[in-house]
Amino acid sequence: MDLDAIQSALRAAGLDGWLFYDHHHRDPLAYRILKLAVPLCTRRWYYLIPSRGAPAKLAHRIERGSLDALPGTASLYSSWSEQRDELRKMLKGKRRVAMQYSPLNDIPYVGLVDAGTVELVRSFGAEVVSSADLVQLFEARWSDDALASHLEAGKIVHASIRMAFASIHDALRAGKALSEYDVQQEILRFFDEQGLETEEAPIVGVNANSGNPHYCPSRESSLPIRRNDFVLLDVWARQRKPGAVYFDITWTGFAGGTVPGRYAAVFAIVREAREAAVDRVRKAMQAGRPLYGYEVDDAARNVVARSGYGEYFIHRTGHSIGEDIHGNGANMDNFETHDTRRIVPRTCFSIEPGIYLDDFGVRSEVNVYVDERDARVTGESQQEIIPILGEHG
Repeated sequence: MDLDAIQSALRAAGLDGWLFYDHHHRDPLAYRILKLAVPLCTRRWYYLIPSRGAPAKLAHRIERGSLDALPGTASLYSSWSEQRDELRKMLKGKRRVAMQYSPLNDIPYVGLVDAGTVELVRSFGAEVVSSADLVQLFEARWSDDALASHLEAGKIVHASIRMAFASIHDALRAGKALSEYDVQQEILRFFDEQGLETEEAPIVGVNANSGNPHYCPSRESSLPIRRNDFVLLDVWARQRKPGAVYFDITWTGFAGGTVPGRYAAVFAIVREAREAAVDRVRKAMQAGRPLYGYEVDDAARNVVARSGYGEYFIHRTGHSIGEDIHGNGANMDNFETHDTRRIVPRTCFSIEPGIYLDDFGVRSEVNVYVDERDARVTGESQQEIIPILGEHG
């Protein structure tokens, strides 16, 4: 934990402190930001980092050592009334404190503290504000090593896409049976050979399955891939080493020679929406203008809506990327949530608009990394649907 950096951020935000709280491991962000090994947590604990001065910690007597790894003055409690008395003392003079709370639950990924605890803190005269932007600063920003790991993983993830399309091409030409699940497993084997890992298997969806954004084939449910099928590949992975971050892309192909006009027309809309969102980010960063997650979603969604497919774009435009595939920075979202978090330098996120129809769905996903005065797509950007049998079919 970088105490000096946290206190500096609190002062810059005009906050008197950041109050961390947990019970039964409900707040994983607290452990990650505090760099705290997960202790036994059958009783409530509190840890207050003030904008100035020494932190204060409060734990139950039967778990008195749970916060020993953290600096600060320690207090203990046993009864509920003693807990409240000690918490009141801890918060004395603190007018505005941040907690993992989100007004109206607009950002549920940060709204991890229960309503009753927020009420309790307010009862002691403190205003509770969201820690969402603070969380970004200490959880979502990448080091140089993290960015390097992302770029290296990206080379292999892109290679896996090419390998998957080549495998489909070869199987179709040879008249060999091949399923969504078969391709998924080939990608996973490729990752293992190349030193990548993923918590969840990639998406390989044909035809109607490509219209289900979170479809994932299994051995039992997988469909065969046949000539003239529409194919979607959503693939993500990270290097197999501590501190590595994810790379996450989606490409589409057609298991034939010439891509039908209907597929190409929908892809063109999705590509335009993707580029509009990337352009919004790039221009704001270059101009030094504040930019918020919901604005990027608007840029992509407006393109899809103008094209008459607004009702078929059924998810946010993008998500934060980190050591978890869905990271803890700003999401590009004004649809599922109203994400008012500012996009900050040294963070990365996906931009992945989609149109999902009954018989097929198109999504085009890139990763965007933001630095102090610019933004860039960190891999290749698909410009047209891949005609899988186009060259040799």
